[in-house]
Amino acid sequence: MTNNATIRIGTRGSLLARTQAGLVREQLLPHAGGRSIDLVTISTSGDRLTGQSLAQIGGKGLFIKEIESALLAGEIDLAVHSAKDVPVEIPPGLTLAATPKRELPNDVWIGHEGRRPEEIPAGARVGSSSLRRQSQFLMLRPDIIVEPLRGNIDTRLRQVQEGRIAGTMLALAGLRRAGLMPQGALILPEDEFVPAVGQGTLALETRTDDQVIRQLVNRIHDPVTAAALAFERSIIRKLAGDCLAPIGVCAQPRAVHDQKGWIVRAIVASPDGKACARGALLTDDASIAGLNLLYAPLLTALNNRGATEILAAIRQ
Repeated sequence: MTNNATIRIGTRGSLLARTQAGLVREQLLPHAGGRSIDLVTISTSGDRLTGQSLAQIGGKGLFIKEIESALLAGEIDLAVHSAKDVPVEIPPGLTLAATPKRELPNDVWIGHEGRRPEEIPAGARVGSSSLRRQSQFLMLRPDIIVEPLRGNIDTRLRQVQEGRIAGTMLALAGLRRAGLMPQGALILPEDEFVPAVGQGTLALETRTDDQVIRQLVNRIHDPVTAAALAFERSIIRKLAGDCLAPIGVCAQPRAVHDQKGWIVRAIVASPDGKACARGALLTDDASIAGLNLLYAPLLTALNNRGATEILAAIRQ
């Protein structure tokens, strides 16, 4: 840390990103020993290049590249990311040092005039730049056109409200944190619509050698969230690395449903939704070791159901 009086948190400039960084700031302040904590807004390539899909411009890592550069250069002390935006490979010298407690990871459907997915007419246009959301929606409604939709949450919601598109899908956690949850929005069950790796989780990135900041963020670290994130990232690393593919992975404590243990879900699909491999496993062992025992069986289940062939076709 280069300035003992001030801790600098790097964030994207969107409403959601600044809100999330602000939430982390409020959690850290009681542990900061009187030091001030400032937010530093950094423009990223992913925010500037809104006219193309992520696959065309180089992947989701473009949402954090400039922030990581500022962190390595010592211009900020800490970065707050949506964990689903963090590629599986972290630059040397940086580490994901902490994860606060996860919000619900579900996706949400927002339809024009409150229409549910089954109520929109054939041939309607739905907006989403997520291959994972696109493929899973097309499984439900193969008669719908899914087209790219980029921009901040409020921009996407406005397109739905004005009827430019029949609907879109967004993360429940982001809508709640930004205070933008629309009336009539439909929360999609995880077993039907598998969330993205890390969805609902905030990842706090620091320099590996900055022990002061690492000790600070550890005060708001949630080990259960960290275990789930590590599991999800290890599955996608094994399946596809940083390749953009329609993959969802979600590990959750069964305590959410007043039961003991873990439940893990995953899906690998073709972009058009015509090919799909799903896996879901559970254990009554609530330990992190119990979760990790599901790693190999989940991969085996996916590959036995065609995941390897689906991914090979996508890479061609």
